[in-house]
Order: sequence, then C-alpha cells, then structure tokens
Amino acid sequence: MKALILWQFSDVERAAGAGSPGAGASGMPDPAVPLPPGGGASLGAMNQSGAKAPALTVADVVAMVEAAAPPHLAAPWDSNRLICGDPDEAVASVLLAVDPVASVVQEAIETGADMLITHHPLYLRGTDHVSAADPKGRLVHRLIRNGIALLNAHTTLDAAHGGVAAALAAAVGLRAAVPLEPDSQDPTQGIGRIGALERPTRLRDLAAVVAAALPDSAPGLLVGGDLEATVETVAVSGGAGDSLLEAARQAGADVFLTADLRHHPASEHLEAGRPYLLCGTHWATEWVGLAPLAQRLERAAAARGARLEATVSRIVTDPWVMRLPTGPDSP
Repeated sequence: MKALILWQFSDVERAAGAGSPGAGASGMPDPAVPLPPGGGASLGAMNQSGAKAPALTVADVVAMVEAAAPPHLAAPWDSNRLICGDPDEAVASVLLAVDPVASVVQEAIETGADMLITHHPLYLRGTDHVSAADPKGRLVHRLIRNGIALLNAHTTLDAAHGGVAAALAAAVGLRAAVPLEPDSQDPTQGIGRIGALERPTRLRDLAAVVAAALPDSAPGLLVGGDLEATVETVAVSGGAGDSLLEAARQAGADVFLTADLRHHPASEHLEAGRPYLLCGTHWATEWVGLAPLAQRLERAAAARGARLEATVSRIVTDPWVMRLPTGPDSP
C-alpha cells in the first residue's frame, strides 16, 4: 500500500538547500528549476554493509515527521495526524506539498508515491462523512484506491526547529532568528521568527529580495510602508499573520513578512507605524519549508539504514491563477 502525509519543519536547517541543485540565490529552492528526488539528497538502495536496505512503514514515516514537528507544538484548534492509510504498509517514496488538493493527489498517483506529506490538513474542523459525492471525500477514496496514505503536520511544523518559520527566516537572510511567539514548553521553538538582516537596507530593496526568494504565484508580493525607510529587524510568519501584527510590533520589528493580511487590520496597523508590511501568498510563504523537510526525512531514513525518496511538489496551489492591473487605462 502507498501512503500520503501532511507535514511541517527547524532553525538548524536555515541553510538546507543552499548550494544544492535547484537552489536560488537565497539558498531556497527555485521553483523554475526542477529538483532531483528529495531536493538533491539521493540515497542508495543498499545500506553501508551492502545488504538490502530495510523497508520503512507508514508508521515509521509518521514517527520521523513527528520527530521533526513534535506534536506538543500543535495549536489546540489544529489537526496534525495520519488521515488515511495503514501504519503497517511499506513506504519507499513520499511526495511533499502544501495543500491536499486534487491536482496534488493526482501527482502522487502519477509519480507512484507511497506517501504524500502536506502541510495543511484535509479536514481542519472534522467531518461526519467521506462520501465520494463530496470533493474531499472523493480525495479520500482516490487515495485509498491507489494505496496512498495521508498524514498532516500543520502548526507543529510551523513552530518547530527547521520548520516553516525557520525556512522563511532563512529565505529572507535573517541572522540569529528566534521565535516570535515562543512555545510555553520549549521557548526555542514557536510560531514565527524574528531576527536581523546582515546589514540595514531600504524597505524597497528588502521587498525585492523577498520577492525573489519566494516561489512565484499570480498575486505576488504586496508592500506597505515607507519604501525609502531603512529597516534591519524583520519578523516572519508563514501563512495567515493578522493575529501576529501586535506581536511583531512589540518585538521591535521594522518589517513583518506574512500572508493573508486583510484590509482593515493592515491599514489600521500601518497608521500606528512600524513594522512595515510584506504580504505574500499563503502557499508561497509556506512552500519554502518543503525542501528542508524532504532532506530531513531522507537523512532520518538513512540513519535507520533505509532508503526513502522524498520529492517536493512544484504545483502552485494558490487559488488565484491570474492577476490583472485595474483602472480605466489598464490593458
């Protein structure tokens, strides 16, 4: 049987992907350049003794994901778990993506993945049915029919060492980044990151660096604030960041990079001054964490004497597919 997983990541891996095939100038993967399986980490089928590598199971991969994204980091409202699949089935390959949507499931089927690891849960607030008459239920049926198990690690990966926030901080080039909202049990982990740029720069120039570091999608990057102002301390948080606006201000950030900022919270925040705002897309600000997780899973498998091929999906799962300029003079 095959298995599909939903996922998350650590700060130690800030440079993971740097210098590897498909890495951009920021050290993060460039979506325009195909990654080799596992983001460049290619492991042989034999262990060091020359014997056939032992098979991993769905349960083994779940344990490896939970080691990277500890369950205690989960927000109380969140879902982080194996959604479908037999824990005892063998796994040789996994596909990592942000969203468990139809196009990603189709990619998992076509590439022969045994497991799909996505960041977002299929059912965030639960369900009372998985009928194939429902789009999400239809995905469950397709996964089971094709022997693919589904697991998710969401806020656990957001908060973890080497997770989404850490990968985003690395993409921006932050030094000595620490959690923006530390975890109560382990303050070295938590939601978001805040750190310093290598040198002060203009908001305009930082925005250009961030735009180049994120994977491309139709909405692009929005910038709010004084474009000529000098900035140095930057806070980041992948995905929706409205709730962290005040935390970024209290932490002394000059700029806050996040996604899904709404009009009124962003406008009212900027009226009170810094931090200035960089608003990417939900998908792009979280996608940067996939390659470090893929590499971490392959290393964990190798440490067990096993072989695991972990591949990052390049399907853009933002809901928007086109951006047009507006106004009477627009083409």
